Amino acid sequence: MNRFRSAREELDQLVPYDAKDVRAEVLLASNENPMNLPQEIVKKLSERLSQFQFNRYPDPTASALRRLLAEANGLEPENVLVGNGGDELIFDLLLAWGGPGRTMLDLPPTFGMYAIDAATTGTSVVSIPRLEDFSVNQDAVLQRVRQGDIDLVMIANPNNPTGGLIDESFLIDLLGASDAIVLVDEAYFEFSRLTMRHHMSRHPNLVLLRTFSKAFSLAGLRVGYLLGDADVICELMKVRQPYSVDAFSQWVAATVYRERVMFEQVISDIIRNRDMISRELAQVPGVEVFPSEANFVLFRVEHASALWRDMLHTHSVLIRDFTRTPGLENCLRVTVGTAEESVRFLEGVAEVIGGRRSAAELAGTGGARGRGVE
Repeated sequence: MNRFRSAREELDQLVPYDAKDVRAEVLLASNENPMNLPQEIVKKLSERLSQFQFNRYPDPTASALRRLLAEANGLEPENVLVGNGGDELIFDLLLAWGGPGRTMLDLPPTFGMYAIDAATTGTSVVSIPRLEDFSVNQDAVLQRVRQGDIDLVMIANPNNPTGGLIDESFLIDLLGASDAIVLVDEAYFEFSRLTMRHHMSRHPNLVLLRTFSKAFSLAGLRVGYLLGDADVICELMKVRQPYSVDAFSQWVAATVYRERVMFEQVISDIIRNRDMISRELAQVPGVEVFPSEANFVLFRVEHASALWRDMLHTHSVLIRDFTRTPGLENCLRVTVGTAEESVRFLEGVAEVIGGRRSAAELAGTGGARGRGVE
């Protein structure tokens, strides 16, 4: 007899999302804000920390934070759902609109949790791969959605991990092509400065996902939120976990959001460093850089896994290796860090690739001398 009853058969081939905890002096792998919370905010929190009621359950719907988010986006609290990071909210969408007999449309390469959560919930997946430049195959997507059997569409905008934006006109066409719920994942919209928010009133099937983990330096607390039609939010309320966002995270997120103007300079610095990284990487021989409107840069280079290892072990700089992801062969992604971290990354890449070229040239010279002796 087995030691315990086996899990669902659908999980047999499922590979869990692998968020490796690799240590390095410079961490540029997870698209975090390189700066911690501003000291002014830390001081505000610390002054009230002794009165915080750790012994009480949190507000189950994060009503104070929902009101703040709704007001800032010209909506009502009924249009907002707060979750334990964007990951929980993606899973909630699949619990409500996915499952056996339901179908999700995915556009790989993109954020891997869409497909993982689909598999976990028994949702069928229709994948329409992106084109060589990572743009969406718009005609194929619209043609497939018009067949009428797609229940949920996942679109990251800007896309993670490729960094590019999707045409607004295409997204409008997609929203009008069927009644499928269309999630536009705007986790990085503070860096792109573009949003589909102004189309919500005309398209009740549009849902926007945002997070405090990137621009607002709260990756360690896990707070995300959805903006959507009140009836859509009502359905999601049925499947969300109670008390999923702890009271401390709600309090800190609300404090941060009230003071969000403090993050504008850091966001501008990240955008400037992103453009500098893209520009400098493009000058390195053998490196192909893809345009990004997020806080990261994707690039392709020969022997990418070896470069990843050399950056980690020789320069103590951790970046993200996507070489085993279909469609992203020989691709690496670097998060935009501080100016100093960005320079250290660029110097490391130049040194590693320059060393390769020198070794290859030396080997070629040595081979020529050997043939001459013969």
